[in-house]
Formats: sequence, C-alpha cells, structure tokens
Amino acid sequence: MPLVKRSIEPRHLCRGALPEGVTNELECVTNSTLAAIIKQLGSLSRHAEDIFGELFNEANSFYMRMNSLQERVDLLAVKVTQLDSTVEEVSLQDINMRKAFKSSTIQDQQVMSRTSIPNPVMERYLDCDKPPPLNILSPYRDDKKDALKFYTDPSYFFNLWKEKMLQATEDKRKEKRRQKVCIPQRVGVATKSPSQEEQKQVEDPTREVKKVRKARNRRQEWNMMAYDKELRPDTRFTPSPYHGMSSEGSLSPDNRWAWLPWSQQHSYSSAGASCLIGAPWWSSAVY
Repeated sequence: MPLVKRSIEPRHLCRGALPEGVTNELECVTNSTLAAIIKQLGSLSRHAEDIFGELFNEANSFYMRMNSLQERVDLLAVKVTQLDSTVEEVSLQDINMRKAFKSSTIQDQQVMSRTSIPNPVMERYLDCDKPPPLNILSPYRDDKKDALKFYTDPSYFFNLWKEKMLQATEDKRKEKRRQKVCIPQRVGVATKSPSQEEQKQVEDPTREVKKVRKARNRRQEWNMMAYDKELRPDTRFTPSPYHGMSSEGSLSPDNRWAWLPWSQQHSYSSAGASCLIGAPWWSSAVY
C-alpha cells in the first residue's frame, strides 16, 4: 500500500451538494469551483514551501560536511608539504602504532518514528481517526495484556524482527555446541565416524545401497592356480583357520598349506604338480 506524502486538497472541485433555496444554480457551482481552486493553490503553495524547506536543510547538511572535509584536506596538505623524507626518518614501529583512519558513517535509524517523520506525514497521521479506547478493558484481562494492542500495535513488526534475530542467534549457538561435542575431549579417543553407506541411508532411507565387491588378493589367486581344477578348493566361501579341522584338532590337508611361508608354499605346490605328471617329487622340491 503506497503512502502519499503530500496530497493537494480538495481533490474534487465541482463535486458537492448545492444548498437549498439557491435561485441561480450555475452561478453557485461556479463560485464553489473557484473557491476550491483557491484552496488547491493554497495547499500547493504550502507543500512547495515545505519542499523548499527540506531542500534547504539537505543543502545545509551537505555544506557542513563539505566544510569539514575541506578542513581535513587543508591539514593534510600542510603535513605533506612539511614532510621531508631526507630529514625525518619514520620507523616502521611508529607507523604500526598509529591508528588507521576510519570514517564514521551514520546510518539512518527509526525513520518512521514520530520524532523523525516529515511534517506532511505527521499531518496525515494526525488527521486519522483515533483508535477506540480499548485500553480501559486491560484491567479486566487475566493475561495482563494491553487490550489496545489487539486492535493496533505499532511495535509488532519490531518485536517480530527481534524474535527472528534472537532465534537465529540461538540456532548458531546450538550448532557451535553440537560441533564441540563431536570433537573428542581427550587425546587418543577416536570417535567412530559413519561410513558413506550409513550417511546415504540416513539422507535417503529409500535409496538402494549397492554392494561393493571385495578387494582381490593376488597371492591367493596364484596359490589357487598352483592346483589343478580337480584339486582346487571351493571359492564360494572364504576359508577360516578353523575350517577343515579334524576331531584331533589338526588342520586339513587343503588348508594346511595356507599357514606356511610363501617359499614353502611355492615349493610344495610345485612338488605336488610334479608328482601328478609322474616326476619324482624331490626333483622339484626346494629346501
């Protein structure tokens, strides 16, 4: 909803009811129209005076700022002309000790308060109808709230903005506190971080998680290739140290080679292969 700062009154020149007992209606309408035009000229001159008054105040403030800036420039020019680098030596410590220049920018605040609003807006505010006297009902309320604020509350938007700012500050404080809790309190205490699959399940529980294949072990593949196809163990399950143990507690022949060193495993596998083809096993065994 736009707010009209200056409005010229009256807006309707010829609109109005004629008084009773008028013999010449045309002459009466003409006189009332001329009177309304004179009122409009008076309202226009008053607004023009107010506009020129605001321009004068703005120009005066600008003039004061320019004078202060000119004084600073003159002082700086005098210091620059008097400074001689060959005579005066300025140390780096003195330069660091001096404070840097910082301009004091004044921001406008409470623009729509009763003390800072322009005169035309104040006049329109005073022309408005007063709110009903609901404040006389405040003593009869159980919650001790002002009854007039349910009808009109000038501080509503400020309070709403304040609540949002306080809530944002509280959320940031909680986030920092949550991050501090996640950090280990003692040195050497490792926190268990969730894996990528768990994070994906938390983010989207309906998403299908693909199974990642296990890493290939070249050593086991080479050991398997040392056997013939008929003697190779079943690869559908991973052999454990307790797999193939007899009732006496000894390991089975299929898994006994897995606990030997690499050189002996290779020698035994070569010996087994030579026995299958008919060669003596001691011819290829390495001790």
